[in-house]
Amino acid sequence: MSSIAKMDNLEDAKKELKELKRKVEKADDAKARLVLEKLEGDELKENAKTEMMAQAGKQESCQKEFTQDLEKVKDEIQKLSKHKKDILDKLRRCKAQLEAKRTEASKLKHKFKIYAQIPETEVKFLSLIREENEEGEDVSDSVRGVFTISQRAAVLLLGGQALITFEEEKVAQKVLKLPGCRVSCEDKTLNVKPKGLALETSVKFEVHMDVSRKELKVSNIPPAMPQDRTEDRLEISFSRPTRGGGEVESVDYDVKTGTGSIKFLKPGVAWRLARKGVYKVNLESEVNVKVGPAFDFELEKFQTSCGSSRRTILLEGIDDVEDEEDLQDHLEIHFQKPNNSGGEIENIKYIAKGKSLQAFFSEDKVDTTN
Repeated sequence: MSSIAKMDNLEDAKKELKELKRKVEKADDAKARLVLEKLEGDELKENAKTEMMAQAGKQESCQKEFTQDLEKVKDEIQKLSKHKKDILDKLRRCKAQLEAKRTEASKLKHKFKIYAQIPETEVKFLSLIREENEEGEDVSDSVRGVFTISQRAAVLLLGGQALITFEEEKVAQKVLKLPGCRVSCEDKTLNVKPKGLALETSVKFEVHMDVSRKELKVSNIPPAMPQDRTEDRLEISFSRPTRGGGEVESVDYDVKTGTGSIKFLKPGVAWRLARKGVYKVNLESEVNVKVGPAFDFELEKFQTSCGSSRRTILLEGIDDVEDEEDLQDHLEIHFQKPNNSGGEIENIKYIAKGKSLQAFFSEDKVDTTN
């Protein structure tokens, strides 16, 4: 091999060596960079792991806190539900009590309310007190009447019930001690239950009435003129003796109601006109007005009484096995017999089912308490 060829090979080797050194340095740089990146990655990974652990702990703490809060909310909801249920139960009880009170109030109102029309009856005249002047003329301004109104004790007898009044109290008390009675009716036997009788509340009061002998009430007066002119026309009209009037002391007129009152000087004129019911007066034209007595009244000595009948018993649970009269006869026969703890019967009344009857009691048969 020539020396020139050797020189070329050496140069190529140097170049190749130089190239290899460059590649080694570049590889070392890359390795160093990768090592550095790995270190940075490991640090980031460690930091991420640390942060993840912290977040996991925080999540666990939040979950625990959430669970506790949820349990508290559930407890609160349960307490509120129980409280709501208690309030609803209390509301239902209050409504039931209110309804019971309303029913009781309605019964009491019905019991103590006097709404029936008092029938016409004869009035017993007891005495008359007159006020006379020196000449012996009657000068009293009014007549007073005192009326005593007494309500008889009563009880409502319903269908399937009977009332029996014995002549002796001890017989009724003996029957009431029996738990039940077996009454024979033809081919059947009735089981009836005797009970004591509580009577409805009754009232008694006096009506004190003062009827004026000088004053006359007037109504249906048409609003044809002003008040002062109407009063003047009324005074002139009621002063005419030809129409039954007399000397007028005063006139009172209410435009809004169309009513008024005429007061005469002498007693007797008002009564005479009141019996007519109508009177002709001159306003803008002649018209008929209503006239009537003037009176004041008030209630006094109002008393209520309640009690029970000592000689009367109530029988319940009676079935209509026969017609009303026959069944009543069987009851009477049964309770007249001494071996059935019965005795002489003063009165008996049976009401078939589907009917009702108001039974009234006299005072000598009622033990009352004011």
